[in-house]
Amino acid sequence: MRSAPEAGAVRAPRTHALQYEFTAHLRDPDRRPAPAGIEDRRIGIYRRLIFSNTESFLASNFPVIRTLYDDAAWNVLVRDFFREHRCHTPLFPEFGREFLRYLEFRQQQGRDDPPFLLELAHYEWAELALSLDENEIAAVPHDPAGDPLTGVPVVSPLACVLAYRYPVHRIRPEFQPREPGAEPTVLLLVRGRDDEVRFHEINALSALLIERLQQNENATGGQCLDALLAEHGGDAALREAGVRVLGELKANEAILGTRPAR
Repeated sequence: MRSAPEAGAVRAPRTHALQYEFTAHLRDPDRRPAPAGIEDRRIGIYRRLIFSNTESFLASNFPVIRTLYDDAAWNVLVRDFFREHRCHTPLFPEFGREFLRYLEFRQQQGRDDPPFLLELAHYEWAELALSLDENEIAAVPHDPAGDPLTGVPVVSPLACVLAYRYPVHRIRPEFQPREPGAEPTVLLLVRGRDDEVRFHEINALSALLIERLQQNENATGGQCLDALLAEHGGDAALREAGVRVLGELKANEAILGTRPAR
């Protein structure tokens, strides 16, 4: 007679154990053996396919980061991600966010990554996320011919302001800063009517003005600008610069146009 299992013991079905052994091997083939009885040639197909897909997704989602690594170093990073990270979603569009979470974990662990890596990854992810955003400009009521200085500006739902310590938009193999910039890098990302995502480097005044416009209900762009300058001690020259910023924001489609006051 088979003895009864101890109280509280949980015996997983053999199929579950095989699945665990199989996936553990795919994640870390150098340290986790494949399940017994499976021909290496067969399981090797899965090893190559899954790693190749993971590498391809990361390379396409983070093209600038990919250029910073030679093939060997890049494959190590991809393997580390595949082995160490547990994704929170099976959705492919969220794959970039999962890699971002992993790089944040690596930073907390004090890994020997470039100091700008997490910020660069966030910048590349933000560009991808904006390209996939389901908001539609056509669904936002506005008058595209309206003057944002004298009317109530409508800020595009496909515009966002990002601030970084490193000049992430300029990083490339030939430029990899080891120290943060003297001033923060502030970027405006906009997806225009043509669905292309573009970035614009902006200053602190522009960022504050965009934030105010996003929260605005009834004030004209000129009134928002005057209120902002009153808070920060701006003069006539700064107001003139602010008026130009309003025009630039409209030209860049961060401001879509105007609408009536509510």
